[in-house]
Amino acid sequence: MISVVREGKDKRELNHENDLCVGCGICIDSCPTKALSLGPVLPIARGLIAKDYININKDKCVLCGLCSFSCPFNAIDFKIDGINGKSLMQYPKWDHNVNYTEYECIFCGKCEVYCPRDAISVKRILPKIEDLVRGEVITNVNKCINCKICVELCPNDAINIVTNEDSNAEKFDAIDIRVDKSKCIYCKVCTKVCPENAIDAICTTCMDSEEINPVKIKGSFILDDKTCVNCSWCGKVCPTDAIKVNKPFEGDIFLSEDEDHKCKGSACRACTDVCPCNAVKIGDDKALFNNDFCILCGACTKVCPQKVIKINRTSINLNNIKSSSWQKILDRLIA
Repeated sequence: MISVVREGKDKRELNHENDLCVGCGICIDSCPTKALSLGPVLPIARGLIAKDYININKDKCVLCGLCSFSCPFNAIDFKIDGINGKSLMQYPKWDHNVNYTEYECIFCGKCEVYCPRDAISVKRILPKIEDLVRGEVITNVNKCINCKICVELCPNDAINIVTNEDSNAEKFDAIDIRVDKSKCIYCKVCTKVCPENAIDAICTTCMDSEEINPVKIKGSFILDDKTCVNCSWCGKVCPTDAIKVNKPFEGDIFLSEDEDHKCKGSACRACTDVCPCNAVKIGDDKALFNNDFCILCGACTKVCPQKVIKINRTSINLNNIKSSSWQKILDRLIA
């Protein structure tokens, strides 16, 4: 973490959290005093070196906070007298977010699986098996020879053969056949494989189906706002449209090649390695961009050795910009 602290009329503090940074350079493009510079983004992203994505020249930094407010990823924290600047009404506010509708969610977990930043956690509360299936298991321990075939083949680990451990002479003999009704699905596998007919299962689920309550899956959707980059993977893969995502920028990304500058594709992969939202893949030996998931942060443009990746930002979802000078600077982010 890089920090800049300065006392004066008020105490101002700037902290850069490298774990949240993606090396996009938006803060650098926004800095009015050129106090910020990019570190070796690609080696850092590849885990080859442990350094910060950005460097701060403390002699040039005037602690205006613009870098913090222009960062879409909450990677730069700006405080005035201990108060987070993003909570103060006079400063810009990002309008990118994830909107989640609980009653539409079926807690399938696809959003958690596809999230490139591990920012989503889905917890499911499933009904008990005994509330969904019904039946009866009849056992005769006097016929059981403790072969444990039923135990080994039970698909749900519902059977346990209890032996007489206190007796040396009979320690291998079964004294009880226990069936865990919270696990048993009355599939009758045990009945079919038992060589001595010591166990029998009767399934009544079909006959009792009208009495069994409809299945209701409950759970929780937990989003880490700090880690989330609003890439919209969760919204795109959600089968019930329970998630809507507003991205930080609108626009598109594309390759602009000429005779002297061409994408190196699989020989390079710099863009795929730094992309924070899995929006780039290599196909036909060149970079292919998916605008559905690209957040137009520009990290790939900064590391492309051929300088063939171009971003066209048409709008920025940053509001409440009350300073005309800040507005002019932020306008630079839009092509």
